[in-house]
Amino acid sequence: MDDQVIVNELYRVYGRPLLSFVLRLTGGDRHWAEDVVQETMIRAWRSAHQLDENAASLLPWLATVARRIVIDDQRRKNARPQEAGEGPLENLRVPDGLEDLLRSVVVSEALLALSPAHREILNETFFRDRSVNEAAKHLGIPVGTVKSRVYYALRALRVALEERGVTP
Repeated sequence: MDDQVIVNELYRVYGRPLLSFVLRLTGGDRHWAEDVVQETMIRAWRSAHQLDENAASLLPWLATVARRIVIDDQRRKNARPQEAGEGPLENLRVPDGLEDLLRSVVVSEALLALSPAHREILNETFFRDRSVNEAAKHLGIPVGTVKSRVYYALRALRVALEERGVTP
């Protein structure tokens, strides 16, 4: 696919929601937000070969990249003396709910990347809050199998999250 087509498609699909998200991060500074969106799109274009084409949405990845750019910009501003007319950024946090929503989308996509057995064991132990013994009885497998599957499922989930830009 042509580079120009890729960039145009990224802007068409994700430009508005990403700009809205970044405007909140930048405290309403539209110029800064537009710069962040542009830099985010450039990074997406550069990383196109690494992005999951089968993902339901690239928005969580783009939002994570944009948030990191805003944080880096703020750190850079804080590292130099304040210029005249430049005030501190009052609110760098995303409003409640939006960050949780993005996190849930990323986790959902990461869970889909796991094997069915790993998804099933995490569903039973974490989402249904069953003990190891209860999960073993419900699934009809030995307790030791439940323990090892949980261990390996969490490792696989950690890798899947890191691939999506989520780091501990």
